[in-house]
Amino acid sequence: MNRTTQSLIAVVVALGAVTGYAASSGSGGSGDGAAKAAARLPVERTSLLCPVPSGSDLAETVYSAYTPKSSGTEGTGEAALVPVHKQLTDAPAEHGKGKDAKPFLTQKKQGEAVGGEQSGAEAPALIGTADGPLAPGWTVQQTTTYNAGSGRGAQGTNCTAPDTDFWFPGASSAKDRSDYIHLTNPDDSAAVVDVELFGPDGAVTSEVGEAIQVQPHSSVPVLVSTLADKAYPNLTMHVTARSGRVAAAVQSSDEKLGGDWLAAAADPASDAVLPGIPKDATSVRLVAFAPGSEDADLKIQLASPTGTITPAGHETLHVKAGMTAAVDLKDLTKGEAGSLLLSPSDKAVPVVAALRVTRGKGSRQETAFIPATDAVGARSTVADNRSKGSTLSLVAPDKAAEVKVTASAGTEGGSPVTKTYTVKGGTTLEVDPPRPQGLKGTYALTVEPVSGGPVYCSRMLALPAGGIPMFTVQTLPDDRGTVSVPKAERDLTVLQK
Repeated sequence: MNRTTQSLIAVVVALGAVTGYAASSGSGGSGDGAAKAAARLPVERTSLLCPVPSGSDLAETVYSAYTPKSSGTEGTGEAALVPVHKQLTDAPAEHGKGKDAKPFLTQKKQGEAVGGEQSGAEAPALIGTADGPLAPGWTVQQTTTYNAGSGRGAQGTNCTAPDTDFWFPGASSAKDRSDYIHLTNPDDSAAVVDVELFGPDGAVTSEVGEAIQVQPHSSVPVLVSTLADKAYPNLTMHVTARSGRVAAAVQSSDEKLGGDWLAAAADPASDAVLPGIPKDATSVRLVAFAPGSEDADLKIQLASPTGTITPAGHETLHVKAGMTAAVDLKDLTKGEAGSLLLSPSDKAVPVVAALRVTRGKGSRQETAFIPATDAVGARSTVADNRSKGSTLSLVAPDKAAEVKVTASAGTEGGSPVTKTYTVKGGTTLEVDPPRPQGLKGTYALTVEPVSGGPVYCSRMLALPAGGIPMFTVQTLPDDRGTVSVPKAERDLTVLQK
């Protein structure tokens, strides 16, 4: 037998063994080929990235991290946030990155909220990793406040997982806005990223946004106005990675209206839910974009505390294909908290959408963003809740739902508390969430649907100062703490086929 024949036989046997493990033999080993149901198992590793919080010397930034308790998790693990410059400058030459760099923040066990603080303009971007039992549902929030300068106010964001595709309706290159897209690369190889902008007349031509290099374990801020040929009050930004992966978030600063972080919107879909418009909102702007080749006609509805209504004068919105549409809904909520529901008024066409929400009047206004979001799903968590200022908005667009909300122990002490709420179909329920008994420090909220239809959620954190209603809003999609793993077993019959 020659070497070629031996090699071919070895390859066939190896492939057969691998395939045999992946193939299902059916129930009872009958060999009928029926696939077994996939199991939901806890993830074993989670990566999160926090952008540079501020360029202001007056900035004060609070970081909070939390992993909710999950069944089916065993062993030991750790979660840690490491500054990106530590990854580079403290690295052993043979490894290329600082694996042994001292973490800024660490977490050792589930159900434990931990926190840290940074001051001034030198706070770096952070790269975070959680493994083992710390990975499922690991959540990190950074919240920055400062009282003067462009963007003054509260700017908060959930630190995000790396990906390859992001949509940001609601960005701007207007003269009074300074919007930056922050791109953070957690990996060992460089990422190459394209940033596209779409205005009211379609694509904004610019070569500056093509093939942006993001080096390993680094973060790059790009000023949005440098990517546009003129000032656009409303833009939709599309960030895609040609190679590698990044985390992306837009920091918006306005000279008069404060600012906040604009998180990526949910993937394009024909229906969209934008939860948690504050009851005292003085202005609400909707920005939508249809990324396909067809125009979208959207029905606009407000899920109020008592039911779903259609705002007078703003019943529909026409979004031309490849163009950004915007409409000012003014004081949409009329003193009652609500959530915006978008649905097709005719043919179903995928769109992305976000809201820019303003509170306050005159020189004491402050803004935040609410992007369209996915449903809570199995569970969602938001960190950095204080003794005062947190408001939870729960919306059930269709059927009524029962929801369990758990407040964790505080970062410096306290005991967890759980409360259950019922959300009527087609309504928004705004609540002051439960607080830990004997709370010290900040704490996390975990939302878990118990029964009924899908639930969407957001948290507003109000941090008023100097007469300015500083606030930030974070949506709460599913925390992706579990992954679907098909059940498989050895099936050697594939070698006979």
